[in-house]
Amino acid sequence: MKGFNTDLFDPGMVGTVMDSDYSSGASASDADFGFAFNDSNFSDRILRIEIMGDPAQTRPDSDVSATIADWARHRKRRREDIKKDNVVVDLTLLPDEQILNGNQPDIDDGATCENQEEEADAMVEECPSGIGDEAANSNDSSWSMDCSTVLRVKTLHISSPILAAKSPFFYKLFSNGMRESEQRHVTLRINASEEAALMELLNFMYSNTLSTNTPPALLDVLMAADKFEVASCMRYCSRLLRNIPMSPDSALLYLELPSSVLMAEAVQPLTDAAKQYLATRYKDIAKFHEEVMALPLAGVEAILSSDDLQVASEDAVYDFVLKWARVQYPKSDERRHVLGSRLSHLIRFPYMTCRKLKKVLACSDFEHEVSSKLVLEALFFKAEAPHRQRTLAAEESAANLCRRFVERAYKYRPVKVVEFELPRQQCVVYLDLKREECANLFPSGRVYSQAFHLGGQGFFLSAHCNMDQQSSFYCFGLFLGMQEKGSVSFTVDYEFAARSRPTEEFVSKYKGNYTFTGGKAVGYRNLFAIPWTSFMAEDSLYFINGVLHLKAELTIRH
Repeated sequence: MKGFNTDLFDPGMVGTVMDSDYSSGASASDADFGFAFNDSNFSDRILRIEIMGDPAQTRPDSDVSATIADWARHRKRRREDIKKDNVVVDLTLLPDEQILNGNQPDIDDGATCENQEEEADAMVEECPSGIGDEAANSNDSSWSMDCSTVLRVKTLHISSPILAAKSPFFYKLFSNGMRESEQRHVTLRINASEEAALMELLNFMYSNTLSTNTPPALLDVLMAADKFEVASCMRYCSRLLRNIPMSPDSALLYLELPSSVLMAEAVQPLTDAAKQYLATRYKDIAKFHEEVMALPLAGVEAILSSDDLQVASEDAVYDFVLKWARVQYPKSDERRHVLGSRLSHLIRFPYMTCRKLKKVLACSDFEHEVSSKLVLEALFFKAEAPHRQRTLAAEESAANLCRRFVERAYKYRPVKVVEFELPRQQCVVYLDLKREECANLFPSGRVYSQAFHLGGQGFFLSAHCNMDQQSSFYCFGLFLGMQEKGSVSFTVDYEFAARSRPTEEFVSKYKGNYTFTGGKAVGYRNLFAIPWTSFMAEDSLYFINGVLHLKAELTIRH
């Protein structure tokens, strides 16, 4: 035996831990020992299960029509009640049996329980008053020290090699070399609400299958498998749950399991599927605004982690997060904590506009140190060369960190802007479009840039696929528009340029001037003076490593 954290019947460990000579040719992980379950002929020990009364019988197990959301609320209340009501009691009687629960500390090193929030764990020994249901009626005064009541007792014949091979918990119990590892009788004390799940789990350890298939029951077995460290059963439950159609309630339930379960590698595929479900369902935040505003933190985190959000810009993501946090966490201290520790790394500040970043610095919902760090990081990223930005995004993704440097598929494309006040009010705007984004414009699509400002007015760029009016073929056009804002009008000199091979320098393509009023746009329908097919060809001069680099220079004419 090598490690305690290994399921010896795990397919990945069969070759390294044990060799299977099973007569049918199947691997040990597939072997069905169901015939030996609770059979004295194939057992070397007796497991005594003491079933205690739950502090509050709130779960509607018998109500088939109960929704998983209702069940989850009952489960959460029940778990909180258990934490309050359980009391650790150390009963020292005659040394014949060992009474355990799922939080048994490592016996060989005397370590204390690592998880104080789960059910109370008392390692006790009991006088040999007999094995069976009659033991539940014991009048021993020591039992009165426990605030729970033994409702009934079940006894099972068990095979210690089978249980030890499936579970590090039982492996440590049966192999630590101390006196209790040599005892024939072992007692587990559980709550009544855990009974069905434990019996399913024990049967699975023999047969590698479950008889239940409903989400609430499978989640109970999953919790029991985590408690008794049966990784193969956790994977099995996770797989069955993934195959059941999800709903928003069930997906949220999977993401709000106790942290010990969420951190388990066996459950990762289930939580990943739940995150993907929520991200896909709510990718258009505006369409499901009321639903999204009511989601708990775990759901919002899943949505914000997606690259495929259908949002106008990262500014809109920031505004949504702030609004949601103010609704869900009315207390400012709690709100600042959640924003700083859980949500700030999911907002992609490097893709926010500088005007919005200024507002972040002044926002009291963030700790000043947090907002300053986020804005400074965003500005440094904006100042990097495009190839360096792509490198940072790739490195972050490779390291499996948060994706703050990865650009989402925004409705309005991010731009890089350089502003000048003297000697003339001027700005230079850089807009990059990927080849696939341009391809998606055909035959009559358009894509807009984020807004940028000059002389107190908001402008934007728009790229089009349109029909050349003279030559009657499709072509690429670029336009400059002013956002509608009052009746202000002024004249702007503008110039469009694009990088082209082989020099990869910006080459001027069109110059003009226009007196803008609100809502007006001006530009050139065929920026490159070539048909769309030539523009999109593999040997096109204008795509450099799959990216079209555009530049617009604007100057206010006095």
